[in-house]
Amino acid sequence: MSSRLLLLLLSLLPLQAQEQHNHPAPEKLGTVSFPITCSASVQQPFNRAVALLHSFAYTEARNAFQNVTRIDPTCAMAHWGVAMSYYHPLWETLSPRAIPSGHAEIAQALQLKTGSQREQDFIHALSFIYTDAQTVPYRTRAVQYEKAMSQLAQANPNDAESQIFYALALLGTALPTDKTHANQKKAVAILEPLNRAYPDHPGITHYLIHGCDNAEMAAQGLASARAYAQIAPSAPHALHMPSHIFTRLGLWDDSIDSNLAARKAAHQQGDTGEELHAMDYLVYAYLQRGRDKDALEVIQQLKDMPNLNMRDFKIGYAATAMPIRSIVERSQWFGAVAIVPPEAAPPHVIAIAVWERGLGLAHQGHTAEAREQIHRLQQLEQQLRASDNSYWATQVEVLRREVMAWSAQAENKPQEAATLMREAADTEDSVEKLPVTPGPILPAREQLGSLLLEQSSPNLALKEFELDLANAPGRYAAMQGAVHAAELMRGK
Repeated sequence: MSSRLLLLLLSLLPLQAQEQHNHPAPEKLGTVSFPITCSASVQQPFNRAVALLHSFAYTEARNAFQNVTRIDPTCAMAHWGVAMSYYHPLWETLSPRAIPSGHAEIAQALQLKTGSQREQDFIHALSFIYTDAQTVPYRTRAVQYEKAMSQLAQANPNDAESQIFYALALLGTALPTDKTHANQKKAVAILEPLNRAYPDHPGITHYLIHGCDNAEMAAQGLASARAYAQIAPSAPHALHMPSHIFTRLGLWDDSIDSNLAARKAAHQQGDTGEELHAMDYLVYAYLQRGRDKDALEVIQQLKDMPNLNMRDFKIGYAATAMPIRSIVERSQWFGAVAIVPPEAAPPHVIAIAVWERGLGLAHQGHTAEAREQIHRLQQLEQQLRASDNSYWATQVEVLRREVMAWSAQAENKPQEAATLMREAADTEDSVEKLPVTPGPILPAREQLGSLLLEQSSPNLALKEFELDLANAPGRYAAMQGAVHAAELMRGK
């Protein structure tokens, strides 16, 4: 062998060694054991699919369950899994587009009539979600599912998955108007002992976070928030979910770190909805930290994301909310007027842009034009009530009253303005937020404090800012408002 050839071979060795060891990190989704009576060859793939399901990686879970059906066509529980992947109990009501597919899968599972009694009970319970979906209201079906899961959990007290999916069903039927958090507390009581027994289970920590995603219970969920991202770092949603608790507690730096990681992972996996969801929480945290430049950079990156499906609520909400958060948090009212509502989005997403435009007009004294936005918000509210979407109809009612309040203030009607804003704040505080948002774009209670400052009532304003901070610790504008109100009071 010539010396030249020997040198060439030696020079390639480090590169070859690097290529041999340049493998992606092992997938880490946590540990799930969901015994089924299907072919033994599909047990592990089925467990992996359930782990994906527990981290709301719905598309990947669907693909994994469908792969199980190809390996074992008689596995009824695999069809149950596909049907579960279309059902998003904590995100939104069942999409009309998903109903036919989910119904077909659960019908196939019922037709196969295979598996243990426990497996058949899982399938029977989920059938309530898809049966008569065109005629029976969604909440009625969700409550029927929850009751069936309760019976399943009672019949299988030592089966972890029965208990975990029952806890999720409880969270899915928790009423936003129930400020006692009865369902959340019941779910947490089921999950906490399981967490001690199965500390590496992704669903347990995930649902503990959701159960504690309220002002009353947030501190109780902090340990789960710290753990979940370590349990299932291969799931972008697991990297994001801790920020729900961080947001509730005002831990902005933790929330920023969480959502930077989640956004990167979601982008790498091509999950646009999850990427935007993380970006929205990231913008929110940056603004509360006073890092306006960083928030604006994320919003600029949003503008570079083409062909977003605004009809998808998760995508439409985040893409609409992010720039609006930046404008209203910084009182950039001229920018608010320039916003154009996204026509293709759901009505409750369109309402956010209409509201922002109305606020901008009212703050600039253009009350006649603001009344046009108030009328448009009223139309959207009626549209939502007609479609039985009472939660978002109430949120739009709050937005409408806020624009009315600032319009009244601009028209020198201070008492009317304060009354309208207090009504908006009381209504908003009576309803829990949904997981899709870190909080109201601009809390009504915080706006009431700002309004009272404008009306030279700093003592009353301070009380409202303090209430707002009790509901949402660490909000930048509320803290600034409270300091300003206190300074004015001392000046008197």
